[in-house]
Amino acid sequence: MARLPVRLTPGASADRIDGWDADADGRPVLKARVRARPVEGEANAALIQLLAKSLGVSKASVSLARGGQSRLKMVEVAGLDDDDLRARLTGM
Repeated sequence: MARLPVRLTPGASADRIDGWDADADGRPVLKARVRARPVEGEANAALIQLLAKSLGVSKASVSLARGGQSRLKMVEVAGLDDDDLRARLTGM
């Protein structure tokens, strides 16, 4: 199971992945934007759908491990290891 740190921006004009950035501690984090608002888990659900589509896996394979109420989230992807995950996100 691969773990993916994500910085989510809800309420964007389009659902998209903006590439890699660094958090305050210098660790890599994937930047993502979704149209959904952060109300009743809608933005988290949109993030899971966006990542599943981008990675070519089912929505059931993507889960939110931590950060349900935060912009910084840790997402787990079943069926992929960290190398596969990075390879599929290369160029985003």
